[in-house]
Amino acid sequence: MPETFWTAAGSAEVAFSIGLTLRVMALAVPLFFVLGVPLGYLLGRGRGRFVALVDVAVSLPLVLPPMAVGFFLLLLLGRNAPIGGVLRETLGVELIFGFPGLVIAAVVAGLPLMVRPVQAAVRGDLLRLIELSSVLGKSAPTTFVRVVLPHCRKSVAAGMFLATGRALGEVGVSLLLGGDIVGRTNTVSLEIYNAVFSGQFARAGFLAALLAGVSLVLTLLLKRTGRG
Repeated sequence: MPETFWTAAGSAEVAFSIGLTLRVMALAVPLFFVLGVPLGYLLGRGRGRFVALVDVAVSLPLVLPPMAVGFFLLLLLGRNAPIGGVLRETLGVELIFGFPGLVIAAVVAGLPLMVRPVQAAVRGDLLRLIELSSVLGKSAPTTFVRVVLPHCRKSVAAGMFLATGRALGEVGVSLLLGGDIVGRTNTVSLEIYNAVFSGQFARAGFLAALLAGVSLVLTLLLKRTGRG
């Protein structure tokens, strides 16, 4: 019996891909905040060659094809690569072709969209407030928590929505770092890819509709944040 839209919704493969995607995003979303806010603050305030290099590195996933980004990361994080090889030899940790690779792919794909709104907010009137806080004798951590974060809260929220939406739809980097191993690393976006190539269009349609619904919710939240 051919798979229908509703039988696809209840299949074990679909349930696994949804569960895996939720697990990946449960780690990626906090990392967007932990990494994205300090990076946006650094790029908004900092000057010099180091800051310029960081800015270029953060921007690369926006301008390079995802497959190229995934390939370069594979050269760094692979089993015999400079970083991946050291981690495997010393700690027994393998980053690629498993759950860690999927988390890295999601963070790399979404992080630039988290950084840019914060960077733009820091370059505005916030610089004057930071200077006033420094004049009043407040430490850098206190200024960051009590001045920067409250002032940038809308930009942080916007960045979180954009980064989450981008990470949910990531295919290219996930394909190379996760390996698209069925029953192990096939997230929702990769399961859509697999379903299309195997002719299971009902399954692909259900998962695509699910991602479209989530993206619509994120877009509405983003618009509401802008109005607020």
